[in-house]
Amino acid sequence: MTHLKKSVSIVAISLALAPAAFAQESDEDGDERRLKSVTVTATKRSEDAQSIPVAVTALGEQDLEAFGVKNFTDYLVQLPGVTAGGSGPGQATIYIRGLASTTPNLTTAGVAGLAPNVSFYLDEQPLAQPGRNLDVYTADLQRIEVLSGPQGTLFGSSSQAGTVRLITNKPDLNGFSAYQKASTSFTDGGEMSNSVEAMLNVPFNDRFALRGVVYTDKQGGYIDNVHGTIDIESSAIFRALGSVRDNGVPITVANRAGKLAPAMAASNGLDGMTILESDNAGLVEDNFNDTIYSGFRLSGVYEIDENGKLLVSHSRQRLDSEGVFFTDPKLDEDYSIQRHSDDNFEDSFQNTSWTFDTRLGQLEALYTGAFTERTTDQIVDYTDYLFVGKYLPYYICDHSVYYASDTAAPTGTCQPPNLFVKSLTETKVQTHEMRFNTPATNQYRATFGAFFSDLELTELNDFTYPGSVRTLAENGTDVGFVDNYPLTNTTALTSVPNGSKQGPGYYSHAGPFPTGVIFRNDVRRTDKQLGMFGEATFDFSDQFAVTLGARWYNIEVDLEGSANSSWGNRKNRTDQQGDGTNISTKFASGNTAGTPDKATKDGMIFKLSGSWTPQDDLLFFATYSEGFRQGLLNRPGGASSRDDSSDFVVPYLILSDEVKNFDLGWKTELNDNSLRFNGSIFFVQIEGLQTTIFDPSISNLFFSDNAADAEIQGVEGDFTWAPEGVEGLILSGAFSFLNTEITNVITPTGDVKKGEPLAFAPSYQMNFQARYEWEIEQEFAGSYLTAHFMPQLIMSDSSFSDIIEINKIESDGYVMIGGTLGVSADNWSAEIFATNLGNENAFISNNFVFDRERATPARPRTIGVRMSYDF
Repeated sequence: MTHLKKSVSIVAISLALAPAAFAQESDEDGDERRLKSVTVTATKRSEDAQSIPVAVTALGEQDLEAFGVKNFTDYLVQLPGVTAGGSGPGQATIYIRGLASTTPNLTTAGVAGLAPNVSFYLDEQPLAQPGRNLDVYTADLQRIEVLSGPQGTLFGSSSQAGTVRLITNKPDLNGFSAYQKASTSFTDGGEMSNSVEAMLNVPFNDRFALRGVVYTDKQGGYIDNVHGTIDIESSAIFRALGSVRDNGVPITVANRAGKLAPAMAASNGLDGMTILESDNAGLVEDNFNDTIYSGFRLSGVYEIDENGKLLVSHSRQRLDSEGVFFTDPKLDEDYSIQRHSDDNFEDSFQNTSWTFDTRLGQLEALYTGAFTERTTDQIVDYTDYLFVGKYLPYYICDHSVYYASDTAAPTGTCQPPNLFVKSLTETKVQTHEMRFNTPATNQYRATFGAFFSDLELTELNDFTYPGSVRTLAENGTDVGFVDNYPLTNTTALTSVPNGSKQGPGYYSHAGPFPTGVIFRNDVRRTDKQLGMFGEATFDFSDQFAVTLGARWYNIEVDLEGSANSSWGNRKNRTDQQGDGTNISTKFASGNTAGTPDKATKDGMIFKLSGSWTPQDDLLFFATYSEGFRQGLLNRPGGASSRDDSSDFVVPYLILSDEVKNFDLGWKTELNDNSLRFNGSIFFVQIEGLQTTIFDPSISNLFFSDNAADAEIQGVEGDFTWAPEGVEGLILSGAFSFLNTEITNVITPTGDVKKGEPLAFAPSYQMNFQARYEWEIEQEFAGSYLTAHFMPQLIMSDSSFSDIIEINKIESDGYVMIGGTLGVSADNWSAEIFATNLGNENAFISNNFVFDRERATPARPRTIGVRMSYDF
């Protein structure tokens, strides 16, 4: 509680620095309030954000314009209490209120990925996917809503910690409109960036209208791939017991030390070997992490009658990025990394959604559905695996190296460790929801309905070791590894050795694997979810109301396919089909091993909320809410630690983790609506927190576990203030203070420590901005001008990247400043903007799963200009 008490004291002392969403003065006719009211759909009804007992933050259209929000990273830094793990566009996972445990990465971005615990919506359709969220470009958005705390009764499994919703502008029947926006900017030490966006809204009659938006945004790189060499000497196979990892965690367990460490100590090291190094000279490039977003969205609305409306929308987006978005802090220069393969990432999706809204008597009835397809095609430099891959030399060194005795120095040749992974994932998901609302004016009102989703994710990861084709077998003459085929392709081989793992099941390619591919993950995952939900509110009086919510759910997760290895295919000169995991047979229905065939879960969660409105501009509420996240199957289930001090066995089934949340909140509008101050104090209990672990002493595959129980205590809030006597000035800000702690350790490997904080949970985050507008007494092109100036401050404390001791690293806190200066008229605007003016090397995410820190920095100092014109 010490950190929380300090945090509360800071709030009391420095409320003026408590930061959040920017707000404009209202210009609505007849509205004398000085601050604009924000309409949200956090309760699946359109309501004033100030009138609902829900912790919700909204960035409206003007906020998004003022902050220059374009993508996931842009709005992330504007929302205290919201963080992310991962690295780069299209490769991140959202966290809210510090409910995080692990670092997302390539091998947990797909079929092995934990289900998100923050639900991500585009309008009415959930787009949250295992491992990493869609990075939807924020073109023509009406607002972004962030609902903090469990929202499971209305939004389901992946809303355990909260929900983020992107709400688009809809076709407008009231008249023709169009706009064009453009920007260009320059990044310190990096490349120029340019963007163009255009929107057209056309009503064809008083019942039918179309709205389309198209965009392209080229974001210049700012990270350099610098020259470097690396060889097998850095392999974990040579590290000694007692040595210390770069994150300060010592190697105290014998089976985590290197197999050849004793041989190194008993001889002259590697003097008897020929060690070939990887030299990345041909890949050296400045600013190699450029990115292009391009896409469009077309939507149409048809008003059937005064009670019925059909909305259909189709969007497509392609994201192309080169290089990586993380750095090596140990290098002499900031924003630098050494990569030995050509990293690139292509992420495309298409989404079609439809919503039919009508009335059945007094009930508002709404059916909404969506179908989304996503494809990611990625090449990742995997050379960092060298630092933890104790068995890597078996594949890129001669047989005589790996099988050296404990008393003799290894001899033979080791090839360059320039490894890479070619990854292809394809996701198809359909969702359907039917819900009903009783009249909002009733003393008793309810929202209830049913939800169904069906997701299929296929993943093909080829782990390629180019040096493997030149290594010598035990006889000293045979070279490389023989062809390898999927364990699930029973027609590939005429005879299979005893003890084979071969058996029928899913595969996408029959084989053989491409030359140099040592491991292949070829897996299909299906997630099905069915839910029935409802929330009912009863007004006891004008001041007191109670809301009760519940959701019944049934979830089923299945895996098919194989995770193949070429182990043994060099010595025997035939495909041994004896190593790896045959997932199709391992988790088959009725299997003889007694393993589950699916990860299934059903149950009920509840919500209870009471609100008190002593007067129109004051609302206080207390909420108890529950959340859950679906479980999953573990591909390496059954693998056991080879450490005598632990009897840990990787579980076949990961259970759902459960959350119980308590909120005390307030929403206030003070001083004749010149000051708005909202906030909440919250306490969260987490049972069976899921996490992903990479520990080669147990398994060479990432695996998941219900690792710990934990608690979160915190306070968050936002304010907006229009000071009297200073016309045109708006001060706003938001803050989040957290104290997270692991209270009980479940995983018995010593990798999780009681009392340690959760991942991606800085003890404080803040932002603060002041916007001042004034009229210019001069006419330009037939319009009078309005100028504005808005400085902004963003702050964050330090945080950790994981709860697993051997996989985590600490990121320092940061302070960034920026601002805008511009002018606008009736139908156009232009402004100069600046971000990270102090050129802070601010790490917004971090990773240490391969025993080396890989930190994702915010973009360096960037200054540019953006313009818009409304037709």
